[in-house]
Amino acid sequence: MSADGTGTDDTDFLARRFEAHRGHLRAVAHRMLGSTAEAEDAVQEAWFRMSRSDTSRVDNLGGWLTTVVGRVCLDMLRSRKSRAEEPLDTTAAPTAASASAAVSPPVDPEQDALLADSVGVALLVVLDTLTPSERLAFVLHDLFGVPYEEVAAVVDRTPAAARQLASRARRRVQGAEVPEHDRALRRRQWEVVDAFLAAARQGDFEGLLDVLDPDVIARSEAGVTTGAAAVARGASTFGPAALGARPALVARHALVDGAPGCVVLSGGRVERALRFAFVRDRIAVIDIVTDAERVARLDIEPV
Repeated sequence: MSADGTGTDDTDFLARRFEAHRGHLRAVAHRMLGSTAEAEDAVQEAWFRMSRSDTSRVDNLGGWLTTVVGRVCLDMLRSRKSRAEEPLDTTAAPTAASASAAVSPPVDPEQDALLADSVGVALLVVLDTLTPSERLAFVLHDLFGVPYEEVAAVVDRTPAAARQLASRARRRVQGAEVPEHDRALRRRQWEVVDAFLAAARQGDFEGLLDVLDPDVIARSEAGVTTGAAAVARGASTFGPAALGARPALVARHALVDGAPGCVVLSGGRVERALRFAFVRDRIAVIDIVTDAERVARLDIEPV
């Protein structure tokens, strides 16, 4: 029995559950803080809070931990601003491979995508110009797909105010000068999106397999952390569904909440929106939104 009354077996079980999410939490914290050392401190603080909390009734531990890390990072950013400190470093976030090696879980393509689909140091430089709340709203929503309702709880604002925070941050990020390497990466991503749409229209299953990660994750409606999404895993599972979409619908690529994606039109109106994340020039995560109210809340910019 530990000093806090938790049995050794219980502590080991908690530790195993936490370790399964460590790579994702480290990625969130690094994007928030721009410092590997500070990110590790934030993740460790999340572990302390989890070990002191009753999480037995938490249905989605990953979402719960993401919001905890968000709150920890927000406090650290506010403290940094009050002392006018700079981040400790601007090294790139740990690669998916190193994150996996640190926690030893099976490789998760969703975490790979979250780590790979960023602009690295260039983005961190721009993020340092944002307020702590803007930075948190942008990172959690745009980079990690956390719904505005959950972002709002972290920053203690309404969902509408959280959306405004992310929107202001997004304009700052998009208005910044983008290095040539990042422009080339984004061009390649649009080429992949075009190939995806072409294969879907033509009923080309092999063409879809060429642009989908073998372990692609397709989620409908809910965000990353809600735990309520319908999820299809694997190109062989999602591919036939994509080919089965109604041919009368017209799809066009667009920025969806700042990320490459596409919108499906019916009668000139957006019927659904797809937001993509990429790993090694393939689509690894697809978020699909079909609910009319949620579609209306998306920031959609035709490209």
